[in-house]
Amino acid sequence: MPWSKVPVRAWFAALSLGCFGLVAVGMELQSLLRLAPCPLCIFQRLLYLVIGALALFGFILPQGRQVWTALIAVVALFGVGVAGYQTWMQAFPELASECSYVDPNLIERFVDWLGMQYSPLFLATGFCTSKEWVFLGLSMANWSVLMFAGIAAYAALLFRRRA
Repeated sequence: MPWSKVPVRAWFAALSLGCFGLVAVGMELQSLLRLAPCPLCIFQRLLYLVIGALALFGFILPQGRQVWTALIAVVALFGVGVAGYQTWMQAFPELASECSYVDPNLIERFVDWLGMQYSPLFLATGFCTSKEWVFLGLSMANWSVLMFAGIAAYAALLFRRRA
């Protein structure tokens, strides 16, 4: 079946399931390998949840396809920035002011608040410069840059798709 024949709702469903799946895999890795997520990791987790929810709205209300895809692309590009910043922190830890060593920024305060609301999903206990998990030479932050960039490209394709 050609890509143009796939219903818009299926595109949104796949994206939503993919984002929720990324969060589930991240939480399972955290549990199995006893990883300590940092504030930026938790914030990226939140961004995946937001993208998954927006895609779910796109599945439910596909007539607003361009609005949903534009919002998804904006959140994904913001995620590229956050994950890219953490990638830089991991590459140059001597230059980075570690999360929570100085006055917490807005993201860190928000993640701390989320951790107090629902700690199993949002509690940040690690350091942003640590690379506790590496797969194929890339840290979780590196993989997250690629995932967010892929989501942004996916949203751009979906935005341009004919109704």
